[in-house]
Amino acid sequence: MTRPAELAAGGLVAPERIAALDAVAARYAVAVTPAMADLIDAADPDDPIARQFIPDPAELDRRPGEIDDPIGDEPHAAAPGIVHRYPDRVLLKLVHVCAVYCRFCFRREMVGPGAKMLTPDEMAAALAYIRQTPAIWEVVITGGDPLVVSPRRIAEAVAGLAAIDHVKVIRWHTRLPVVDPERITPTLVEALKAEGKASYVVLHANHARELTPAARAACARLVDAGIPMLSQSVLLKGINDTPEALADLLRALVESRVKPYYLHHGDLAPGTSHLRTTITEGQALMRALRGHVSGICQPTYVLDIPGGHGKVPIGPGYLCESLDPESYDVTDYQGETHLYPPKA
Repeated sequence: MTRPAELAAGGLVAPERIAALDAVAARYAVAVTPAMADLIDAADPDDPIARQFIPDPAELDRRPGEIDDPIGDEPHAAAPGIVHRYPDRVLLKLVHVCAVYCRFCFRREMVGPGAKMLTPDEMAAALAYIRQTPAIWEVVITGGDPLVVSPRRIAEAVAGLAAIDHVKVIRWHTRLPVVDPERITPTLVEALKAEGKASYVVLHANHARELTPAARAACARLVDAGIPMLSQSVLLKGINDTPEALADLLRALVESRVKPYYLHHGDLAPGTSHLRTTITEGQALMRALRGHVSGICQPTYVLDIPGGHGKVPIGPGYLCESLDPESYDVTDYQGETHLYPPKA
């Protein structure tokens, strides 16, 4: 479903909302896969799956401080499709289309129907840049969603990277295992692998309901093939901004053999203020998880500094200087403070 009229025909929005949502769709791409449509409770105005994928007129309310390129891809564009922000790794933006379009996307100005994937010449130039930059140890393949391209194109990209000796890790970022799990076929899984290189898949998921039996089976096809999986989530108002919702998501990921990696603070993308929390709220949520949710469920809460300055951890602190210059005050998960090292 890519148009508000189709969303209405599918019972996901009221017909009287079509005109208002058409105005949003004219500005930002819309797509909802059958897998996600099946999860939406249209009777719930606050349904957390709908909030992620169904357009909202609030998206046309651009607030001060919101910017088209909130994490600063453009200042670090080094070659076609290449963003080189950190010394030992680059982003390779293989394609600018997705299976679904998230309403909070930080690349919402750059993705959508009609957007292209890299041409053969552009891909050659991107590989040449990586080949000529021996500091690059890891290539992070993103987009758009790079797994929407054919297994043949995926295999070609992997082969090109595998031929570069100093590239040791190939990491794919995708939503496909949850939003269109049947596309994670054995052929696609095999295309991701390269002898002598470590292949990782980072799943983007934001609510426990996304980890359906079909999604878990898709993750299993990857993990069972020897491809480790991590996750990235975005902290989103009305979606996962309670201790219960966040704990459910993180546990569901770990149950699926996906290690939580990052919890992103919402980026300053245009028209997304209705989905952003405050950093203080995010820190309180992370503190609520500590000690109550298994350590393997704990992601790093990060802020991608606007302007291309990179990600930094912004979780709560547990250690501070004590009045005793030889000791620290340490706060445990129950909020009690202890002196370290303890006095004899």
